[in-house]
This record gives sequence, structure tokens and C-alpha cells, in this order.
Amino acid sequence: MKNLVLLIVTLGFVNIVSAQKYSTRTGKVTFEASVPLFEDVFAQDDSNIAIVNADNGDFASVSTVKNFQFKVKLMEEHFNENYAETAKYPKTTFKGKIANFDKTKLTATPQKYTVQGTLNFHGVDKAVNSTATMYAKDGKIYMQGTFVARPADFNVTIPKMVMKKVAENVNVEYNYIMLKQ
Repeated sequence: MKNLVLLIVTLGFVNIVSAQKYSTRTGKVTFEASVPLFEDVFAQDDSNIAIVNADNGDFASVSTVKNFQFKVKLMEEHFNENYAETAKYPKTTFKGKIANFDKTKLTATPQKYTVQGTLNFHGVDKAVNSTATMYAKDGKIYMQGTFVARPADFNVTIPKMVMKKVAENVNVEYNYIMLKQ
């Protein structure tokens, strides 16, 4: 019995150690919800954490919502207090899978992949599909892509007085350079 337990623990440890994980703590995520003729609604987070399991294509990322920086500080304040409610919902996460991912086929030539998963923002989980361009170079995995999110889908209320100044569809872009861990 003792040998069986030791074998199970050893196999579990080998599985964890053998997984090829690549990650970054300096991922860049931007979003834009601008409409013509009004001030740009644009923010950027340069400290997004992302990790990919190169063995099976599992992918996850997390942002501290307060890390999104706006050009206009008052807009940033309104975003954090009124829209994102960062005191109540401090993080946004994505957990999913890169469809048909095969690290052995990843080369210096960019290739398109579909990323499918769940985005959690403002306490709401929503299925998201994204097209990502990925390639490998100098032992790093490069990944960039886009998707569209709607504030209404995440129970974010835009006040009527600014509703015409904020787009219904928010364009989200991400860019990661991940190192082997």
C-alpha cells in the first residue's frame, strides 16, 4: 500500500514538472470604447499576467483592473469607481484553451489560432472567442490577438448622460511575450 501511494505521488509530481509552461508578468492589454467626435476612451495595462501550458494549449491571464491607465485621469477615476467598481471587483481573469495548439508546429512564422474560454469581469463570467497570432522565437512564445466585449454583457451600467460617448462594443487587444518557466 505504501508503495502504491508513493507511485501515485511520484507520477503526479512528474506530470506537474514535465508540463512546459510559458508565462509573463508584463503582458500588455488595451481596450478602446471610443466613438467618433468624442474624447478617446482608451486604457492600457502593461502588467497583465499570462500563462500557457505548451503541452496542451491551456491558457490563462489575470489583470488587476486598477492597473488600466487612461490618458485622462478623471476618466480613469470614473472607470474605477463607477463602471468597473474595482473596490468590489479588483481583478479580471480569462481561462481557456488555444484550439488545436501544438508547440512542435510553432515556428518563427506567425500562425493563427482560436482561443476559447471564459472572461470574468465585474463579477460576470462570459464565453469569449478570440483569434490570436502566435509564433516562437529565441525560446519565447509570442501571442497577440483581439476580441470584442460589450459592457452590458458584464452588467456594467453606462449612465445616460455619457452613453453616446462610449461605444457599445469594446475592442480588447492583448500582446504577450512568454518565457519558459
